[in-house]
Amino acid sequence: MTLWFFLMPTLLIIWRVIACRLRSQYFKDDNNLQSVAILGANDISNEIADEIINNRSLGYRFVGFYDDRDETDERTPNDLLGPIIGSFDDAVTAASKGEIGVLYISLPLAAEVRIGLLLEELSDSAVAVHIIPNFFIYNILHARWHTIGSHQALSIYDTPFYGAGSLLKKVEDMFIGSLILLLISLPMLVIALAIKMTSRGPVLFKQKRYGINGRELTVYKFRSMTVCDDGDVIKQAEKNDARITPLGAFLRRTSLDELPQFFNVLNGSMSIVGPRPHAIAHNEEYRKKIGGYMLRHMVKPGITGWAQINGLRGETRFIEQMEKRIDYDLYYIRNWSLVWDIKIIWLTIFKGFVNKNAY
Repeated sequence: MTLWFFLMPTLLIIWRVIACRLRSQYFKDDNNLQSVAILGANDISNEIADEIINNRSLGYRFVGFYDDRDETDERTPNDLLGPIIGSFDDAVTAASKGEIGVLYISLPLAAEVRIGLLLEELSDSAVAVHIIPNFFIYNILHARWHTIGSHQALSIYDTPFYGAGSLLKKVEDMFIGSLILLLISLPMLVIALAIKMTSRGPVLFKQKRYGINGRELTVYKFRSMTVCDDGDVIKQAEKNDARITPLGAFLRRTSLDELPQFFNVLNGSMSIVGPRPHAIAHNEEYRKKIGGYMLRHMVKPGITGWAQINGLRGETRFIEQMEKRIDYDLYYIRNWSLVWDIKIIWLTIFKGFVNKNAY
């Protein structure tokens, strides 16, 4: 078992490197490429064409699109990456003659009947046929197949943290969180004393926020204001906000007020990296205005995140600012990896603490 544990990863890596190089070398010859076409000339099929054209290791040679509409139709994208070489009937004919090796069908859900007819006609050929489910492709949060008895289902909204991923995320939070708390314990003690000596009120500010699956959690921060708002209406901090204490202004500019949230990490209610939690009042406001807003709660909220190191933090005066922040949060959830988490933590040291929007 010990030999297997250390030997198998090494052999797998060696095999992957060799296989990738052999594959790249093999597909340098155009004769080894399969001809591929896409049924449906739309934005999503254009993206698929881009992947095929720019990734020769797929083993495909893109020949064009098939569609009953031509390039002059207003519904056809202006920047198609290939020609429309015929209609759907032409695609069936080309497939039956063996002129096309692979076909991708990229049609909307409304064309279900047309797709069914195409599949029936294409079954009389030896061409490989794949369907791009573009009716929900932009809404997929973390797609994966799972089984319910003898049936299969495709997850549309789901967390990336299941199985080994869940364990990796937990180990990352416990190990790195404990290490950071050890390093910041003395600075936190100094900050706590400074808050106590410079203003009246508690050292820690506690606020109810939404955590994973929309469940409430209590978030801890160093108090930076003269008030401790936590109700149905909460005013966001503004530039030159009179509620912010002089020490609090420094803590907020440097994000030192967030340090107590490492206790949230250790108690399992937050992660080091993830979408920043918002006050419940703000959640209830924005979930009504922004589609998919609550999908960010499919994972634990984080102390830092992909949106924060890209400058999307602080006051949101316009709805577009919050929409962009949500886009970054959902992009993180879709593409999560342990390496990316470590990269975000590292970048936070240089980009995450001090920001012009932090006040």
